Amino acid sequence: MAVYRGKYILQGLKEITPEMEKDLDLAYDICMSYKDGFPCEMCGRCCYQSNIAVRPEEVDRIAHSAGIPLHDFITKYIVRTSDGRMLFRRTYPCAFLDKENRCRIWKDRPEVCRDFPYAVSMFMSRVYIALTNESADIMELIDYMDDSWPCTKVIRSNISEKILEARSTR
Repeated sequence: MAVYRGKYILQGLKEITPEMEKDLDLAYDICMSYKDGFPCEMCGRCCYQSNIAVRPEEVDRIAHSAGIPLHDFITKYIVRTSDGRMLFRRTYPCAFLDKENRCRIWKDRPEVCRDFPYAVSMFMSRVYIALTNESADIMELIDYMDDSWPCTKVIRSNISEKILEARSTR
């Protein structure tokens, strides 16, 4: 299994070629341009996603932030997948979302939460496909995104132009 930037699992691939890495870097830059230019509005909608991943190096920090002893946190809030990843056990909504749709562990939330939806594997893979396959329509590829989300509206407003611009630099 190939891993991009130490955290994006590219299932079905054994390695990332230099050409693929160049295109993945372009896709990553497009995705991060949204994150950098459009901060979270804290609507809480992303906290209803399944498979919220927790990296091993984040577990202790998140447990401490939640005020839960490490052993209790791991046994009550974390589940290990067959491929070794760790996920929050309860994610619809996330166990750390309060009644006002605010994250109780905001400053110590997992990296996937910080990156959502801009630099998560699903969106990045769609951007990569659109970059490398000129017949691919990015708007169709991101049809899964909920149009009522503020971040989705921002993405849809100019993703096609960003893809075209990036293709011209390939």
